Amino acid sequence: MAKLENSAAPSSGCYGAMANRPLVSVVTPFFNTAPYLVECIESVLAQSYSQFEYILMDNCSTDGSSEIAATYASRDPRIRLIRCSKFLSQLANYNRALTEISDASTYCKIVQADDYIFPDCLQLMVRAFEQSESIGLVSSYWLDGTELWGSGLPRQTTMLPGKEFGRRLLRGTSLLGTQTQVMYRASLVRHHEAFYSVSFPFADLQKHMEILAHSDFGFVHQVLSFSRRDNVSILRSLQSFGPSLLVRYTFSQRYAPIFFEAGEAASIIAKCKREYYRHLARAALGVRGREFWQFHKNGLKALNETLDWTYLAMLIGPELLWLMSNPGIAMVRALRSLKRRTWSEKEQKAPRPKPRITCS
Repeated sequence: MAKLENSAAPSSGCYGAMANRPLVSVVTPFFNTAPYLVECIESVLAQSYSQFEYILMDNCSTDGSSEIAATYASRDPRIRLIRCSKFLSQLANYNRALTEISDASTYCKIVQADDYIFPDCLQLMVRAFEQSESIGLVSSYWLDGTELWGSGLPRQTTMLPGKEFGRRLLRGTSLLGTQTQVMYRASLVRHHEAFYSVSFPFADLQKHMEILAHSDFGFVHQVLSFSRRDNVSILRSLQSFGPSLLVRYTFSQRYAPIFFEAGEAASIIAKCKREYYRHLARAALGVRGREFWQFHKNGLKALNETLDWTYLAMLIGPELLWLMSNPGIAMVRALRSLKRRTWSEKEQKAPRPKPRITCS
């Protein structure tokens, strides 16, 4: 499946030095990320926790990224560069990279190639895991550009039952970031041919919910990672489509019955559906384009659903009456809609780099 070149694996002596501390498998899949890759790799090598292997998975890069990775692999025996002979989609390449983690690793940490982690990231996340063998997922605060994000947990809370944290997520009161913001227990990752579902656009969040259904959650009350905003990403390009509302509705349908009793699950599903279709009703009145509706049709396929046009029509009427009674807001929305269409037309004409999948 993958062709190995310029690869360096840790020696047995190196593993011997790690024997008294858990090994962390750090994984960076990349494709044409030369402007960011040095900062990413150096952030991993600067960790205060040194007991890690570092897998760099090159998805047929053509911009010099592979040469950058090879330089670092030649210097540090913990780095293993895998140059792949077959190009895969973003998530498929992530899955391919995760199959390479060591059988000896206890934890697994993805660092996306255009992000980076702060020096104590591995150290503090390992410490959070060591609170209990029941913890399957650890997260922390993070910087998204210049904005601080995190879970909203009380300062004294460093561990929660997975289902309790899952309920917070479904209620919309807590947050999880992308793969860069979390660490997995390696036993949950190892030997999966497809750790992430390539058919679901928010596959990392889906996987997190699956883990929380069966494992506990750990949290570090420090900023441990950075996600970039000055690059192109699939999620950022779709922000005007309202992806978060689609995710909440999709996840409520799929996971509310797992995390809640039947009555509350039904209430949460109904609430998320109402909020989601209200967004679609506003979009219909704003005359959104074909791309908007195709995005939502594709997203609903994860539930084996199609758009509920009858329910949508029921919400368009009240929304229209509200806009008629608030003409100033109606004008602002119309101008925003025009701006979105203009921006979309410019984006379609402009060449864009290969985007990465993120859910931040």
